[in-house]
Amino acid sequence: EIQLVESGGGSVQAGGSLRLSCAAIGDSFKRYDMAWFRQGPGKEREGVAAISPGRFSVYADSAKDRFTISRDNSKNTVFLRMNSLKPEDSGVYYCAAERADGDLPLVATEYSFWGQGTQVTVSS
Repeated sequence: EIQLVESGGGSVQAGGSLRLSCAAIGDSFKRYDMAWFRQGPGKEREGVAAISPGRFSVYADSAKDRFTISRDNSKNTVFLRMNSLKPEDSGVYYCAAERADGDLPLVATEYSFWGQGTQVTVSS
């Protein structure tokens, strides 16, 4: 069992940066794969990045070279650093967790625990 709380969202101009944080409440954070998803108005939830307990990471094509996912297992926290933001990056960003099982998918149905989301708005 784990609870997730996102923070760090806000409004920025195109080309700007944000760092999102996800604080996990529970005793087994280091056993979970962690991921970030986002959902814009009228769109399906899409995977952005994921990271394993050993800090192996994967990225969506739209995020690679601009976003960096990281985690601090001693602080039960996962981060998403977003650089060179574009208007199409706008949406609600969700933190998600799943007990590590050897894979690292960017598929929402593969994750069992979710935060409430934090809004990111990028203006042109």
